[in-house]
Amino acid sequence: MGMELEKRAIAGDERALVKLLERHEDTLYRTAYAYLKNEHDAVEAIQELTYRALKKIHTVKEPTYIATWLVRIIINICLDMKKKQKKIVFNHFVEIASTDHQPFEMADIIASLPIEQQELIYLKYFQDMKNGDIAQLKKIPEGTVKSRLHTTLKRLRVLIEKEEL
Repeated sequence: MGMELEKRAIAGDERALVKLLERHEDTLYRTAYAYLKNEHDAVEAIQELTYRALKKIHTVKEPTYIATWLVRIIINICLDMKKKQKKIVFNHFVEIASTDHQPFEMADIIASLPIEQQELIYLKYFQDMKNGDIAQLKKIPEGTVKSRLHTTLKRLRVLIEKEEL
């Protein structure tokens, strides 16, 4: 009896789904805000959640897990948004770095790095791999991946600044 709203939402009743989203709105928003750290992005994540939930609600098999399903979707959306933000930051970094350089010169600068550092840049920024995935692939701790990426980006900055002199 207590799952009527959930069952109606799964069956395709959009109003029931909207009521469910409203019921869980505080938890979903707080989760998005915790990941994204700003109101605008959290609201954008909630909007994307609404769209995805409308498209996929029919795939939920157990009505009692709808709240968990919604939280998992919002977390995935937030992780996707963070990944895009990282890529934008890196692309912006490359853009700034190559303002006086042709794009192929940037590739030459990256190619001048040791092969291990080139590989990290390639895996992280061109293959969009997460640090944990890189760690598994390279069979090293995730913390080591983070510190090596930090060192690599620092070295890349130095090389770019040297080129600009």
